[in-house]
Amino acid sequence: QVQLVESGGGLVQPGGSLRLSCAVSGTTFSSGTMGWYRYDPEKGRDWAEVVATISSSGTTRYADFVEGRFTISREDAGNTVSLQMTSLKPEDTAVYMCNLRPYLQNEYWGQGTQVTVSS
Repeated sequence: QVQLVESGGGLVQPGGSLRLSCAVSGTTFSSGTMGWYRYDPEKGRDWAEVVATISSSGTTRYADFVEGRFTISREDAGNTVSLQMTSLKPEDTAVYMCNLRPYLQNEYWGQGTQVTVSS
């Protein structure tokens, strides 16, 4: 069974840093795209927006609001995808979800990890 498990969320002050990790099991990230999405829990997952993506070839893309503050990367031959976040702002507060989109296959989602940026 394919599973995506996020970790690393928590409470951080504005300007601080967090590193989120997504561990993939039951399959391998050999082709396609993985990414991080986020949503306001008061709005629900249907309102999720993309934060960053990385392809199996290593190509990365970021949402405009990232403004150079985040870095997405792969480890363990693609079985782990991380999001290093720096200079966090209160508006970054959200549930962050990991997403896997295998080429020509169904996509998968993690359950999400809460990130709260507050003083």
